[in-house]
Amino acid sequence: MNFQSMPESYREQYMSSLDSALQLGLDLLEGGGASIDAVEAVIRYLEDNPLYNAGRGAVFTSEGKNELDASIMTGQDLNAGAVAAVTDIRHPISAARAVMEKSGHVLLAGRGASDFAREAGLEMVDPSFFFTKRRYESLQRAREEEHGTVGCVALDKKGNLCAGTSTGGMTNKRYGRIGDSPIIGAGTYANNATCGVSATGHGEYFIRWTVAHDISALMEYSGLDVESAAGRVIGGKLVEAGGSGGVICLDRYGRAAMVTNTTGMLRAYGNSEGERIVAIFR
Repeated sequence: MNFQSMPESYREQYMSSLDSALQLGLDLLEGGGASIDAVEAVIRYLEDNPLYNAGRGAVFTSEGKNELDASIMTGQDLNAGAVAAVTDIRHPISAARAVMEKSGHVLLAGRGASDFAREAGLEMVDPSFFFTKRRYESLQRAREEEHGTVGCVALDKKGNLCAGTSTGGMTNKRYGRIGDSPIIGAGTYANNATCGVSATGHGEYFIRWTVAHDISALMEYSGLDVESAAGRVIGGKLVEAGGSGGVICLDRYGRAAMVTNTTGMLRAYGNSEGERIVAIFR
């Protein structure tokens, strides 16, 4: 996404929606809610906003379809759930949570994931629900590969971290391509001993370099703080490999790191002490 060429009206819409999503999560946590509930609620909100490449705003594949991926992970028990290449689940993040809590698996894909979601009582929709004119026109132009992801990391009053990620993938993708968003350790990771991470960018690189887990591992084994660990991976390893993207991270003390090697990344942060950040550019 080229933020510098984005019309000012679009920037304002993004900033406003990010601020609303942030407040939704903060209100839940302030009321004593669990981090997993905050993460799910924030991502559901963003999945319903056609501005974002997730849920209602998902980009189109080369076949003119919307294929959605999502994952969620809890830091206190390293439990996780994910869905990939789903076409008829309104909120993929809720399906990912259901996989984590109601199945013996971590990742379900395609028709099987949809069957499971239906049995779990989740809201199903006709695939046409995800059609938006803006995204379809983007496919028709197909001038560049468009990446995009929504994610959330939260720390609750009990000290439990949770991270979640949801995406429509890459514009004009083929062959059933799946990126890093539903891959635990690549696009999503949470561990109460270190941090929670949600990633966005060129998924193939995030998978090969296990970016989300690598940040946690640098904190655990090298003693780096969350900002240094994220910077070493995103600004060092990933750049050297030719990968672009960024991460939002939160450590077990509530310290945030929002790092990107691109010109900008939509991001927001808030805490119980009143600190609040909503930003686009690097």
